[in-house]
Amino acid sequence: MAQTLQILHRDDLPRGGFAGLREHRLVMDPSAWGPYANPTAWPGLGSFVYLADARFLADGDTQLHPHREIDVISVMVEGRIAHEGSLGHGEQIAAPGVQVQRAGAEGFTHNEVNPDDTENRMIQLWALPEKAGERAGYKVYRPQAGATTRVYGGPAGQTETFASQTVIDVVRLKEGQPFSVPGEFMAYVTKGHGRVNGKSATAGAEVKDGDLIRGHDLDFQAQSEAQLIAVHLLT
Repeated sequence: MAQTLQILHRDDLPRGGFAGLREHRLVMDPSAWGPYANPTAWPGLGSFVYLADARFLADGDTQLHPHREIDVISVMVEGRIAHEGSLGHGEQIAAPGVQVQRAGAEGFTHNEVNPDDTENRMIQLWALPEKAGERAGYKVYRPQAGATTRVYGGPAGQTETFASQTVIDVVRLKEGQPFSVPGEFMAYVTKGHGRVNGKSATAGAEVKDGDLIRGHDLDFQAQSEAQLIAVHLLT
């Protein structure tokens, strides 16, 4: 991948969907999607293969469906979901909560339901497990303001996250707060705005909610209260 910073704008992409949600698919890696990958979407990074920015219709749901040998990360940005399925049934995830489901060889079925009469917003990411045949598992995280919360990836042997060399962080920033990642990265802005890879308040590129960024050595400066989902490789 080129060293140059690149930005993909969500609203430049076609909007699709299924069942009770409408979504923009920004990442569809050919390793997972093959000929079905949207040509306007980007490939992923490491084992990260999919990112969709979805809005559930009022009282909408995904309908019950299965997954196998995939890790599904759901980041609530607005509203909440009621989770139904073979893992974590009955859990309610309200923004800015995060739900992570590992299918492994066992697989899981799930249905994500908007229990409210207004639209909500959820970012869904998929990652391929690095080791096939893992047991199914379920985790929930509640990222705090002004902090970085790792919701996926990390070294083997720890139990806070599902282990992977590809890591996903949910970053909630206060105005003026910086965030940096060394090496290759992808980052999706889900709230607010800021400047990326600039050494002053006017240098670099301005990015906002709905912008997907990729490049090397991320330096982000929040210019309002902001949230990023950052994907990078374990160092």
